[in-house]
Amino acid sequence: MSLRNRFLGVLTAVMIGAAAMLVGVAPQPASAQPQEAAPSAETTKEVVENPYGPEAMWKSGDFVTHGVLIILGIMSFGSWYIMVTKLFEQARLNAQARDAKKSFWTAKSVKDGVSGLKDRSAFRYIAETGINATEHHEGALLEQIDLNTWITMSVQRAIENIGNRLQDGLAFLATVGSTAPFVGLFGTVWGIYHALTAIGIAGQASIDKVAGPVGEALIMTAVGLAVAVPAVLGYNWLVRRNKVAMESVRTFGSDVHMVLLGGSGRMAAETAAKR
Repeated sequence: MSLRNRFLGVLTAVMIGAAAMLVGVAPQPASAQPQEAAPSAETTKEVVENPYGPEAMWKSGDFVTHGVLIILGIMSFGSWYIMVTKLFEQARLNAQARDAKKSFWTAKSVKDGVSGLKDRSAFRYIAETGINATEHHEGALLEQIDLNTWITMSVQRAIENIGNRLQDGLAFLATVGSTAPFVGLFGTVWGIYHALTAIGIAGQASIDKVAGPVGEALIMTAVGLAVAVPAVLGYNWLVRRNKVAMESVRTFGSDVHMVLLGGSGRMAAETAAKR
């Protein structure tokens, strides 16, 4: 009987333990549904307006600041105007060179070739100058000069006049390229001087009181460089294009010179034979 009682006692203890385990892992009734996550508040980016800039500099600047900006503006406008104008002028000269190559040298005579060129053509101006020098080589003084030398001088003067015309405006570009940075630097020095003076009077030397006005004054230097760099690049580019254009002008002048000398030699020989 004791063995049986022991077996029943162990079986009862096992059943009680299993029941306790089942009760412990049983899912408990949900007292409340999990709350949904609250929507996150939208993050708004705060835009801080910069109190220091070109507009603020113009409004708070004195007559020196305004004068420097106006001078730089005139320099920039003049530089771009000259560059665009000279580009059109060089393009027109190249077109005239092509027309002269097509029509002038296929004419029967120099006068016929001149009449086939446009009125304001640089190549017509050279040819007309040579013709006038050939036809007007009379007088006590001019007859002392050889005809070859007289025609050479006349054609060379015409070529130099065209070259001088192509050089118009380039001196302004060179001046702007060399002086605009210094004009902007002067405006920067003037702005820093006034900024430091105002800081000294206020007695506050914090970073916000120093960095803002000084940074605003540096805008002048940036404007000066922005004006000078295009002027320098445009000057170098136009000078190079002028050299290329003048090559065709000099070649045409030399050819016209030789043609006029040949024609004058034939005319002089025919006159001598008639005599």
